[in-house]
Amino acid sequence: MTDAATDDLWAAPRARVPVDLRVELPGSKSLTNRELVLASLAQGPGDVRRALRSRDTELMASALSALGSPVDVHGPDWHVSPGIDRAAAPAEVDCGLAGTVMRFVPPLAALRNGPTAFDGDPHARTRPMAQILTALRGLGVEVRSKTDALPFTVTGAGSIAGGTVVIDASASSQFVSALLLAAPRYQAGIEVLHEGPPVPSLPHIEMTVACLRARGVVVDDSEPNRWRVEPGPIAARDVAIEPDLSNAAPFLMLALTSGGSVTVADWPRATTQAGDALREILVAMGGEVTLDDTGLTITGSGAIHGVDLDLHDVGELAPAIAALAALADSPSHLRGIAHIRGHETDRLAALATELTRLGSDVTEHPDGLSIRPATLHGGAFRTYADHRMAHAAVVIGSAVDGVLVENITTTSKTFPGFEHLWADLLSGS
Repeated sequence: MTDAATDDLWAAPRARVPVDLRVELPGSKSLTNRELVLASLAQGPGDVRRALRSRDTELMASALSALGSPVDVHGPDWHVSPGIDRAAAPAEVDCGLAGTVMRFVPPLAALRNGPTAFDGDPHARTRPMAQILTALRGLGVEVRSKTDALPFTVTGAGSIAGGTVVIDASASSQFVSALLLAAPRYQAGIEVLHEGPPVPSLPHIEMTVACLRARGVVVDDSEPNRWRVEPGPIAARDVAIEPDLSNAAPFLMLALTSGGSVTVADWPRATTQAGDALREILVAMGGEVTLDDTGLTITGSGAIHGVDLDLHDVGELAPAIAALAALADSPSHLRGIAHIRGHETDRLAALATELTRLGSDVTEHPDGLSIRPATLHGGAFRTYADHRMAHAAVVIGSAVDGVLVENITTTSKTFPGFEHLWADLLSGS
């Protein structure tokens, strides 16, 4: 990729006075797509209320509809009519750049009686997929792929015996979640054993388990690196989606970069979302936190402190945290996040490159970043079609004049209209 194109640069607004904001965020992508998958396999129809409407979730809705489970995406509540199509007619799934679609849907497609072709955006073809495809082959499913990545074709025979599979999920927790979500419909259920380096983003697997249990599915996760899902019915239910707490990161960070206060409405008291870790992380970086019936409020002190954090379980927060660390008054070390090299882009390399471009003192490590205090300046910040990189850019821009964000609309992956809300919130600052 060349330097950011001059015709696709968005001027990130700076917060010139302490903000005092209340923000209502759209629903969680992770929860929306998990609940859509389970609704497509359930015993009866159900509604996914306050579903996130974004590229990733609409791709999931389209994928499930292609498999024979129509999703009505009109309005804020999406109605799902379950039923995997048993016809042998070919189906096609566009994964875009959505990891949940490319990983969660193939184990469902294996239940069809016929071929399903998967492809996606050019960069999606570089994202890790081999563990899912190998696991499906081990369960007797026909999978054709030249590279064990997109594009590939899954040809189902109408049912899957199930059983035990051994995978290395160190590149993505989604490998485990993908198998668990479809497992109740396999004849013997499934036992997933992880062998390899630690699984990243464990809260996302815990979220999957919680979603299954809420629908009456029996899951045994009592042993580390082992998950057992029993075969059986998946209860139909209406579900309400929590706000996307990871998308809250740049908004809450405004409190620290401006020395003001930001409240995110409807923050859940208990949740499996990784973004809930922001409560502790932002306190460590200089904020004060209050959680009450109005939501989560972060108040800045006027100072931003560096941190030493293992972000292995919350890697999706790393770009925004790295940006905030670049504004801190002391060094930071972010570690345990080698796996985010396989996300929408190599996030560690991208962050090191773009933060350095704006004057930050950054050292890239195999599993993280070291960031030291430096004087930052404006300039173009490339996003590599990655919504979390855009979040990092606007955090920097809220404290530094002249930050120009390439392709800000990449945030539509999980937050359509993000740039308009961000600009509106800062219009008076």
